[in-house]
Parts: sequence; structure tokens; C-alpha cells
Amino acid sequence: MLRFAPVKALALCLALSACVTINVYFPAAAAEKAADRIIEDVWGSEPETKPRAPSDQRGSWHSESGIEQTLLAAAGSVLDVLVSPAQAQAQADLNVSTPAIRALTQSMEARHSQLKPYYDSGAIGFTQDGLIEVRDQNLIPLPDRNKARKLVAEENADRANLYREIATGNNHPEWEADIRTTFAERWISKASAGWYYQDESGAWKQK
Repeated sequence: MLRFAPVKALALCLALSACVTINVYFPAAAAEKAADRIIEDVWGSEPETKPRAPSDQRGSWHSESGIEQTLLAAAGSVLDVLVSPAQAQAQADLNVSTPAIRALTQSMEARHSQLKPYYDSGAIGFTQDGLIEVRDQNLIPLPDRNKARKLVAEENADRANLYREIATGNNHPEWEADIRTTFAERWISKASAGWYYQDESGAWKQK
């Protein structure tokens, strides 16, 4: 049993409070989950569901004095703020259901059926920055090349807006680059066998 005099308990609370720094870490796991959900919506795949196990472990401090109990409870509340980055990421979730995000997702979903033949042929591939690009225009019939370029431009505009909207829609515009990086990885990870993508050096590879 731990015992503190009221003054010592108060000092402990003040010391812990002084150590608290408000750091908002990018929730990488939540971003990956959100990216997978949107990609599955756009490409028509069945979403994967992974149950989460609740994690809330806290030790108990005891004291016989009512004043000490109150102060130590306050200290416990301060400790709750001192959550590790890993715990913060595990508990975080991203809102990807704003009207703007839904509209962009629907636009990309409607376009996917027109882009898919170009993915299948290898004419279009996934870039390392979360966009798409005409990889080999010779694989596109001449009469269709302007249409293909237009589809690519429209898709890239929607993707760029999507990454921005997810960041701003979650009140963290500074996350846009991280969200883009996460999506770039997940687009490639979920791409079908035979589709092309850029590796970290920018070289084209086939899955």
C-alpha cells in the first residue's frame, strides 16, 4: 500500500502535469484501415473486418486519507493523458464519411470500370505518390488515347482531393502527406495480379 502526505501527493500531481505535452500523432493504423475501406468501395471488393480487443489497463493507488485519495485520483487522471503513441494510434479512428469524401469515393467508383481495362493491359499503373499514370500509351488504341488521358487526369484530381479532404475532415490538414503515402501503399497492396506499379525508385514493376 502506498501512502502519501497531502503535500507530497499534490507535488506529485503538479510534477506530472508539468510533464504533459499535447502531441497528436498520425494514426497510421487507422489511416490504413480507412484507405482499405475506401479502396474496397471504389473497386467493389468485400471489406475485411478485424475485431479490436479493448485495451484499458490501469493500476490502483490506495490511501486512507480522503484528501490524499482526491489528489491521487487527480494524479491518475494526469497519467491517463500520458498515452504512448502506439496506444494513441490503436485507439484512433478516422472519419471518412463526410459528404465531400463520399462524393469523391462515388466518383472514383463510377470511373473504375473505365480504368480497369487499362490496368489489366498494363497501359496504366500506380505511381509511388498515390496517383496513376499512363505507363505505355502504345497499349492503348490510338482513338482511345485522349479518353484514357482524360480518365487519368480526372482520377488523379479526385485522389488528390480525397487525401486533402480526409486530412481536413479530421481537423488535421498537416496529415495530408501521410494519408497520401498510406493510400499509395494500400492501392499497390490491393492491386490485382498483373497490374503495374512504381517501386520506391520509380521503376515500373508488375504484380
